Amino acid sequence: MAGEERYPLVMWFEELKKEDVPIVGGKCANLGEMLRAGIPVPPGFAVTAYAYKRFIEETGIAEKIYDILDETIKDPKDPKQYEEASKKIRALIESTPIPEYLKKEIVENYRKLCERTRSKEVFVAVRSSATAEDLPGASFAGQQETYLNVRGEDELLTSVRKCWSSLFTPRAIFYRTQKGFRHEKVLISVAVQKMVNSKAAGVMFTLHPVTGDTSKIVIESAWGLGEAIVSGAVTPDHFEVDKNSLKILVKQVAKKTVEYVRDPKTGKTVHKKVPPERQEKPSLTDEEIIELARLAKKIEEHYGTAQDIEFAVDRDLPFPENVFIVQSRPETVWSVKKEAEKPSAGSETVAITEAKMVVKGLPASPGIYSGKAKVVLSPEEAAKKIQKGDILVTKMTNPDWVPYMRVAGAIVTDEGGMTCHAAIVSRELGIPCIVGAKDATKNMADGQTYTVDAKAGVVYEGVVEELVKPAEKVEAAAPAAVAQAPVVTGTKIYVNLSIPDVAEKVARETQADGVGLLRAEHLMLSVGKHPRLLIEEGGEQKMIDAFAEGIRKVAQAFFPKPVVYRFLDFKPDEFLALPGGEKYEKEAGHVGPNPLIGYRGAFRYIKEPDIFRLECRAIRKVREEYGLKNVWVMVPFVRRVEEFVQAKKIMEEEGLRQGPDFKVWIMVEVPSTVLLIDKFIEAGIDGVSFGTNDLTMLILGIDRDDAAVQEIYDERNLAVLRALSHVIRICRKHGVTTSICGQAPSNYPEVVEFLVREGATSISVNPDKVIETRNLVAMIERKLTLDELRDLRERLDRLEKNAEKRVFKWSPELD
Repeated sequence: MAGEERYPLVMWFEELKKEDVPIVGGKCANLGEMLRAGIPVPPGFAVTAYAYKRFIEETGIAEKIYDILDETIKDPKDPKQYEEASKKIRALIESTPIPEYLKKEIVENYRKLCERTRSKEVFVAVRSSATAEDLPGASFAGQQETYLNVRGEDELLTSVRKCWSSLFTPRAIFYRTQKGFRHEKVLISVAVQKMVNSKAAGVMFTLHPVTGDTSKIVIESAWGLGEAIVSGAVTPDHFEVDKNSLKILVKQVAKKTVEYVRDPKTGKTVHKKVPPERQEKPSLTDEEIIELARLAKKIEEHYGTAQDIEFAVDRDLPFPENVFIVQSRPETVWSVKKEAEKPSAGSETVAITEAKMVVKGLPASPGIYSGKAKVVLSPEEAAKKIQKGDILVTKMTNPDWVPYMRVAGAIVTDEGGMTCHAAIVSRELGIPCIVGAKDATKNMADGQTYTVDAKAGVVYEGVVEELVKPAEKVEAAAPAAVAQAPVVTGTKIYVNLSIPDVAEKVARETQADGVGLLRAEHLMLSVGKHPRLLIEEGGEQKMIDAFAEGIRKVAQAFFPKPVVYRFLDFKPDEFLALPGGEKYEKEAGHVGPNPLIGYRGAFRYIKEPDIFRLECRAIRKVREEYGLKNVWVMVPFVRRVEEFVQAKKIMEEEGLRQGPDFKVWIMVEVPSTVLLIDKFIEAGIDGVSFGTNDLTMLILGIDRDDAAVQEIYDERNLAVLRALSHVIRICRKHGVTTSICGQAPSNYPEVVEFLVREGATSISVNPDKVIETRNLVAMIERKLTLDELRDLRERLDRLEKNAEKRVFKWSPELD
């Protein structure tokens, strides 16, 4: 730090301004900036980055820290080495005594805070606020730790040291390594801030986070501490306020069963059940909502850009003194998107008539987007290069790519068909995507600006304004359709999901009747290791907990509507990238010439029941510990009746027994399942869901991921439709539920009509197609009703005419 001798060890928030990020990090600097602007912020102080620097240098541990990093991390791709380095460094920092003068400085300021708040030992939040010397623009958000309800001098000093050590979590070390930041350049400040004894807390945005509408302020809140919302433990109340008039436009009150609160005896944060009388009450009063909106507007005006704000409402203070802002940061998704849509320096804005087409492929996820292309051939390369709003250009994606797909503005791949990984995930995330573009990685230049027209499957050079501008109008019109009450249909309209983090948004926007397909593959990624390696290392509980948490988020968002969880159907090649994948897939001989028809599905559960049992335990945890009985299960890629019977036996041994609130379905995606559907019904299935992606592939003999044969890959083929019809009719006869979760109904209205006419119980589609499909189904059902009425009228007319002909007429000649 240049001129570091002038930096104090501790600075109170009111001394800070936004320019002080290099000294106290973004979190503390913004708290000070808001106080100066007249925003109510809980009092507190920052232990500066300079204090941390003096601590590690004067105690002599700085060199030891960097030696551990150099000696331990030899392979930047090995997660184990990051974990080992983190463990050693954190133990070193947390066991090193804080110099007396520094300890004294922190304690004295804590005592001043106690005096200010008229408390003997005030409860504080101890929050990390990382920064970087000479790298003021670097972002380290979410990589370090926070400790809540800290009380007393000793506990405070321990928490400060833990915050310092959290600068070396495995994730933080990996991030800096990938970004090329020198570890010694990154420092850490700590915010010590009075805890608000939260009656309610949450987040708000000064634009609509889903639509980008800048005329609205969106507020989400729940009882207790805001961590309940961040962790996904509850579905929050949702409020929308007009920014100009401060009038409440939308008020959606959720059922909130859990709250995080301070235990009055221990002072620690505990998870507590919300009493029934408060579960469906608004967590904020109307006056609190309007006051929060007023403050949000003021903060946005001060910073001159849209904000993402955290707030808390104190249970001990009267209104309006009870409303506090605890953090504010620039909103990133829409601001980055708008920035990316602007012509970049050196990029050319062109008319559609003059636009040069660069590549053409299959329009896998609709939308139009302009931005900079980043050509990346591996997830590791993506970690270094992909920024929010970039166009991700690669050969093909798999589940390892999801973190980078989520921040991309559009996606273009060389390979793949309409049902490949890139296509499915892009549709779920609402990102424009073109697949099977053949030479995109060769013909699209890194850093160059392009317009991706994923409606037509074409990529153009430069920014094509005629395409981009109409897309904005369409986006602005979308919320009106979402806001309408759902049309009532006899056929249930479900939604397909794979990423739990978007469940709440999808449930709110689509108002689907449930989840017809919750894929498990992305939950495996959150664990970060091959399941066989986890078992070998004794990490079974880690997998159970990670899967249970992901499933809980979805089940809670849709409760009490059903969520059909499809057990893990990772193909062997998709496991390869995980640590342990090479050993337990390739070396074990599981990777065959065509993984789509190899070692997968129910057959794998029978061969490796210990892995299957972990999933069963996760489901049981969600149903029993969280009380979410709306979770059902589905067994994928079932080839033989025996496989289903054995899988069901394992489920029963793990405490998952069929009943009124627990259904067991199978996927119908193999021709043998179609031909033996009566035998599967005898074996005890409650329902089926058609996986038309694989079923079409296997009936027609076409590799669905091969772009070269996509022109003859068609779910509407008569052979496929006959298979669907056969299964639906047999299932209807025996009272077994029939659904569909493949791509066909999302792509083809005529398939939807066919399914409704055949009598399918439900149809599950991608999030962007739920409302459209519901309206289509309603129209088809009305048409069928009218057709039936006409048929009935015609039959009655015919009966009357026939009756007239047969009427016996008396005649004298008959006597």
